[in-house]
Amino acid sequence: MRLAITALVFLGGLFFILFGLSFLFQPQVAASGIGLAASGVTGVATLRADFFAFFGILGICMIWGAWKRRGDLLLLPALALLMAVAARLLSAALDGPSPTFVGSVAVEAVLAGILLVARAVLPHHRVEDVGE
Repeated sequence: MRLAITALVFLGGLFFILFGLSFLFQPQVAASGIGLAASGVTGVATLRADFFAFFGILGICMIWGAWKRRGDLLLLPALALLMAVAARLLSAALDGPSPTFVGSVAVEAVLAGILLVARAVLPHHRVEDVGE
């Protein structure tokens, strides 16, 4: 089971890195795929910076945690995905659900669940091992 969970986390991290890179190199194409549109140069720069950083950090933490078998590195992406689920639920309550609401929430919630399970089954490091 640990190998399967680790592989899922690694593949999910690879997906997030590739998705982040698509925002870096083709921000308008990547944005249109998720229902966003850039407004001018500032909008394109925001898509590049924010989405590349968000998905890149998620992917790096997931791949690093899976590769090094460090469950503690998986807490950040799990919390980020849970925050995304909470924001989507709030948005659905305030504005009504989008056409992709169920699929988006399902993917984010399942990935967060996989990360929390992986965090539980992979080893953790003591504070003394991390350094000062």
